[in-house]
Amino acid sequence: MPAAKQNEHMQLMELQPGRKAVIKRLEGGRSVLSRLAAMGFTPGADITVIRASDHGPLLVSLRGSRVAVGRGEAAHIFVSLAVKDKAAEAVKTNPNTISIALTGQPNVGKSSIFNLLTGLNQHVGNWTGKTIECKVGTFKFKGAEFSIVDLPGTYSLTASSEEERLARDYIIKEHPDLIVAVVNAATLERSLYLVAELLLLPVPIVVALNMTDVAEQEGIEVEPKVLEAALGVPVMPMVASKGGGLVELKEAILRMSNHEIPYQPKKPLILPAHKAVLDQLRELIGSYVLPSYPEEWVALKLLEGDEELTGLIKSAMPPEARENVHTLLYQHEDAILDIAGARFEWVARVIRAAVVEPKVTRVGLTSRLDRVLTHPLWGTLTLVAILGGVFWLTYRIGTPIQSWLSSLINELAQILRTGWAQGPRWLVEFSAGGILGGIGMVLTFLPIMVIFFAILGFMEDTGYMARAAYLSDRWMHMMGLHGKSFMPILLGFGCNVPAILGTRIIESRRARLLTTLLIPLVPCTARMAVITILASVFLGAGAFWIAWGLVGFSLLILAGLGLVLHHFFFKNEHVPFIMELPLYHLPNFRTIGIYVRDNILGFLKKAGTTILVATLIVWALSYFPTGDVMTSYLGMAGKTMEPIGSWMGLPWPLLVALLTSFVAKENTVATLSVLYGSLDVMKTVITPPAMLAFLVFQILFIPCVGTVAAIQQETKSWKWTATSVGIQLALSLGLAVAVYQVGRLF
Repeated sequence: MPAAKQNEHMQLMELQPGRKAVIKRLEGGRSVLSRLAAMGFTPGADITVIRASDHGPLLVSLRGSRVAVGRGEAAHIFVSLAVKDKAAEAVKTNPNTISIALTGQPNVGKSSIFNLLTGLNQHVGNWTGKTIECKVGTFKFKGAEFSIVDLPGTYSLTASSEEERLARDYIIKEHPDLIVAVVNAATLERSLYLVAELLLLPVPIVVALNMTDVAEQEGIEVEPKVLEAALGVPVMPMVASKGGGLVELKEAILRMSNHEIPYQPKKPLILPAHKAVLDQLRELIGSYVLPSYPEEWVALKLLEGDEELTGLIKSAMPPEARENVHTLLYQHEDAILDIAGARFEWVARVIRAAVVEPKVTRVGLTSRLDRVLTHPLWGTLTLVAILGGVFWLTYRIGTPIQSWLSSLINELAQILRTGWAQGPRWLVEFSAGGILGGIGMVLTFLPIMVIFFAILGFMEDTGYMARAAYLSDRWMHMMGLHGKSFMPILLGFGCNVPAILGTRIIESRRARLLTTLLIPLVPCTARMAVITILASVFLGAGAFWIAWGLVGFSLLILAGLGLVLHHFFFKNEHVPFIMELPLYHLPNFRTIGIYVRDNILGFLKKAGTTILVATLIVWALSYFPTGDVMTSYLGMAGKTMEPIGSWMGLPWPLLVALLTSFVAKENTVATLSVLYGSLDVMKTVITPPAMLAFLVFQILFIPCVGTVAAIQQETKSWKWTATSVGIQLALSLGLAVAVYQVGRLF
């Protein structure tokens, strides 16, 4: 079955024998649903078809039993395939391996602890049925083997985003042996809210009290032993940025896994005003709670208004019971405030026992810095200066290295041509012009990408990125977005693909969709490198200002398009903005290094597969059948588009280069190198207005195929994917034609 259809809902009778699936929904009248539910056919249950025939009933494996179900009844059961992937397998591969879920709120240093524990023994995987990536790693300690999953940061177990839903579902459904909950010692009151929820689950917990150095810097004193006594679970103080407390954490994990430490958590209690309501709700839903879900925890989540769990429970209930639950929840809509209030009261009692707050007169480093960095005027000016410095540094250092690599590759190609002069001409050109000329040119972009991702990782790890989001919220709202959209948009300057995947942090689907449509207009490092190279070929010393003028022009188009889409398509809908600003702290260079490594390896993987194949195809089309590019297959195809090119004064080779950039933006330079032999030749065949039109077309042209695939994956809609591509195609063509026609007048 194609991968694209693996997660679509299908009727049970369509499931092939031997394939495992998960029941997603049931349809039919009350009597049918009641009978199916009584037999264990409820959403979330695993099911496998053992035997099926064209006319007789199906034999299935369900909840440890074999059940025969008629084809008529099977038509009411809808399932989706259970995809077993790396992340899920990693924690279950070896039955002797102890599985750990590493969780915590954002900005608590969770990734630093994961990197310390696993080192290089980690990889990226997707959890069962999910598209979101999470890191999976292993480590050994005193003869024991551990497998650990670094779950996305979540503020609570009431999922409001896809990342939070993944973190919760993994803990609930995959049954890890142990949870390591990372908390920030400097913001303990907020961090302990998630711990208050985790304590209600039947999985033992070890608390990693991280950033104790930052707490001391802010004048906050935390007593780990007192905190441990107040929580009833092991608490290990750490300074992950310096490797402090790692051995103690491993020791606590090992002892908890061996049941050497008594586990007696002191759980928060619901306020008396809603205790009776909780008990009543438990009675109503008791027989309908999904497998592996704790009954009391589910009842609490229903009172909190958890939409996903409410829908799952109600879909498993007959109409009468469903109505009773709905009525009870409607009568107690304010329960969420009491439940959250009771948890924070519990947290406050813990804080009073274990934490000594700083004197009122003390002003911490974060407060002092934020007086400037979050100021409406000075903060914005600082942000603009920082972003300008980022791009200046990136290209100031990266461009000379890039030029050196480019000349080195050209020399290697020439050496290859000279050394193989007696060999078959097509093979020599395939190696020198195809492989070295194509993939070699792509690899010259690495210096710029390394520098940019390193600076981006530094800003994120110090806590400044959240301030940038806060400041940008003022003007992002004009486009119907909020500050959280700024982070994926900024990430788009590195690469549009992870930027689009990063929109998952945005809770509102409308804001997430609008951000996704705008990100492809952000010039990524590959596109900016192409613009920089081509501008330097055409303009020499003035290339810098033209290149950055085009980047600014692209961002103006992004802002204008955002205003239009917000006003006409999304009807000026208000987008709320709630976001934590973490304390400033020293960066963990190991974490930054791994962040850069992962992004660069992802790029190299793409360069070594998709881009290389595309480049070789372009070379083959430009070489065969005659060995002359002008009479090659590519030349024939390009010449058919000359009427369109004439609107912009562009010869057909440049149009072909634009088309090949759909595979990867880097292919523009690689294709032009193949077609012209040397980029300097273009100066003799293109006029200045046509050159400027081509640069405008290039910076606004449709994104690469990887970005288009990411858009489809995140929106789950070919309509919005086609809309995104169509908007950029219309903008790039229309504005390039306008630039050329106006330029001809001067």
